Amino acid sequence: MSGAPINRRAVALAILVAALGYFVDIYDLILFSIVRVPSLRAIGVAQDQIFSTGVMLLNMQMSGMLIGGILWGVLGDKRGRLSVLFGTIILYSLANLANAWVTTVPQYATLRLIAGIGLAGELGAGITLVSELMPKESRGYATSLVSAIGICGAVAAFAVGQRFDWRTAYIVGGVMGLALLLLRVGVRESGLFVQAQATDHPRGQFFKLFSTWHRASRYIASILVGVPIWYVVAILITFSPEIGKAIGLSPAPEAGRAVVYCYVGISVGGLLSGWLSQWIRSRKKVLALFVGMTAVCVGLYFAPEVVPASAFYMLCFALGVASGYWAIFITVASEQFGTNLRATATTTVPNFVRGAVVPLTSIFQALTPSLGLIGASLLVGVVTIVLAAASIAMLDETFGRDLDFVER
Repeated sequence: MSGAPINRRAVALAILVAALGYFVDIYDLILFSIVRVPSLRAIGVAQDQIFSTGVMLLNMQMSGMLIGGILWGVLGDKRGRLSVLFGTIILYSLANLANAWVTTVPQYATLRLIAGIGLAGELGAGITLVSELMPKESRGYATSLVSAIGICGAVAAFAVGQRFDWRTAYIVGGVMGLALLLLRVGVRESGLFVQAQATDHPRGQFFKLFSTWHRASRYIASILVGVPIWYVVAILITFSPEIGKAIGLSPAPEAGRAVVYCYVGISVGGLLSGWLSQWIRSRKKVLALFVGMTAVCVGLYFAPEVVPASAFYMLCFALGVASGYWAIFITVASEQFGTNLRATATTTVPNFVRGAVVPLTSIFQALTPSLGLIGASLLVGVVTIVLAAASIAMLDETFGRDLDFVER
């Protein structure tokens, strides 16, 4: 398969579909952060319960992504990348539409769980498909483009969330997702997956990722490398109003605006990290550089004497650029494993990273009474960044790797 001619039109369509699918994925994922306060007020949640209820709903969404990550990953290796692309978007689009009519917290929590399950398969299946269709020497350009376009869904979520009622914003996301189904009809299945189907190698066995130390260490390291990204998004950005007030910023930051600045930065960082990995011909060096940049920006976040309130949103942009190695991190996860486990790894890794929000926010909440918002969020950040830096050394360098192999 590695020597087969490249159908450029098929590759371009796959990149477009993966990018737009990720756009809707991010739109829905971030929309909750933007409409968290007005939506909870509208269904009758008391002001002093909005923070804790918001954390619970975010954890329900991320728990759904943990469940869905395993489900869709296994299906991606057993049934094909395209079946996952169709199934995920139907599920989370319908959940998005239903979110527009919630009236109670339990309803909201159930639908965020279902939406999380649906959202879990979108990016992993898209990146797996694009990675297997692209030439090995330029794979990083395509996956970075998918990420950069997709992440702009956060900007769209902010624009719609600011201009329209929160219920309308959820409807827009659901309609966009269902419209994408028409575009996906012309996408072809990965040739590497078709080849793997014809062999007797077992496919989509999640626990096979832990069957040897070398494979398990690569898998765990792949997850830990990405955790700082969601530490930035789920704690520093989502709860920037509360943390910013504790730091002494006046006026307190707006969560929606912080999300937009951060995600514009992540989009820029996605393109930059992909281009750098191609230029220096190394994935690991780029991961190390961006994790280091994230550490510097986190330090500045907690130093209001260095970065004044007037520059806070530019710092959110810088945090986004630094933590914008999402595409390269997922590309590395995809390149680490053979065709018979690739979708399982590529889909579960980012969702375990997203799912790490649950323990991150839980630890953050547990530490807050004794350390305060500043101390708790800073300690969580230091631990995640140190673990990510240590994990990079455990990964294989995968730039230019031929993906036509299986895990035996």
